[in-house]
Amino acid sequence: MGRHVVKHSGAKPYMCGDGGYRTDKKSHLSRHTRTHTGERPYKCDQCDYSAAHKSNLEQHVAKHSGEKPYICGVCGHRANQKSDLTKHMRTHTGERPYKCDQCDYSAAQKSTLEEHQAKHTGEKPYMCGECGYRTAKRSTLYRHIRTHTGERRYKCGQCDYSAARKQYLIDHQTRHSGERPYMCGECGYRAAQRSTLSQHMKTHTGEKPYKCNQCDYSAAKKYKLSEHLTIHTGEKPFICEECGYRAARKPVLSRHMRTHTGEKPYKCDQCDYSASHKHHLIDHQTRHSGERPYICGECGYRAAKKSTLFQHMRTHTGETYKCGQCDYSAAHRSSFNRHLRKHTVKKT
Repeated sequence: MGRHVVKHSGAKPYMCGDGGYRTDKKSHLSRHTRTHTGERPYKCDQCDYSAAHKSNLEQHVAKHSGEKPYICGVCGHRANQKSDLTKHMRTHTGERPYKCDQCDYSAAQKSTLEEHQAKHTGEKPYMCGECGYRTAKRSTLYRHIRTHTGERRYKCGQCDYSAARKQYLIDHQTRHSGERPYMCGECGYRAAQRSTLSQHMKTHTGEKPYKCNQCDYSAAKKYKLSEHLTIHTGEKPFICEECGYRAARKPVLSRHMRTHTGEKPYKCDQCDYSASHKHHLIDHQTRHSGERPYICGECGYRAAKKSTLFQHMRTHTGETYKCGQCDYSAAHRSSFNRHLRKHTVKKT
């Protein structure tokens, strides 16, 4: 009865002496304290896994049995817990039952709401005992701690891949299963990863949330902004030892190196095609599926490749490639490149 009354009063009598975290339940404080001590009292009797929370151990044990009795009626996705299936269903329904009491934000998952609410309070109750790093989210602290330990606790059951983050393992496992549980409600596009679906949705909304603080450039993807920023700094710290080529980003150098090695790591699972760049494989796979996920917001035109959609958009915007040596301009880069060769031929 006493614990129930506390819910009405809003009192949080239990406080953490390390980080100032407060709660209305003693059991919650005990669980929180483990984020500081690293204690993992719940042990798996089939392997050396241990967990700070009982629910985490129960989820882990299901991996040994392989049982996934809960099935999504929309896409066939299987889950080993009913709560996981409930969360998955919201990717289809768009339901966001968790509401913020300080603004109009809502979330599909309780943990996401709790992360959002920390923005209002500024509270960062979770602290790293190694370096003093503080965060508003317990999951973020766990991930941070692995930067000290090097632990990769999430293991793939079909190959020797391991990951420091659960989401990385989930993304990896879709390569084995071919599963694409995340679906766009606008056009039916399906994705293996939630982040990929979020990126796809921006093709409908035109949203470009990543803003440059030095000019008016904005991007739909964070890495595109990072690439753009190098234009301002001019920094290219990554160097090819074969030819001296310099790159602003490490993945760009990695792609460049394949021009020397001939490596084509991206394999098609439906034919013997392979590619040196991931986006080339994605473009190729649309030939098998017939899928055209990129949609023009102006006229509904659909394209299999993002670059094709960008070219199409110029028919609406009138944007062109302009030659610096004459008054020629073109809507398509390929036409522009052909034109530039004429100047090169004349010089030779």
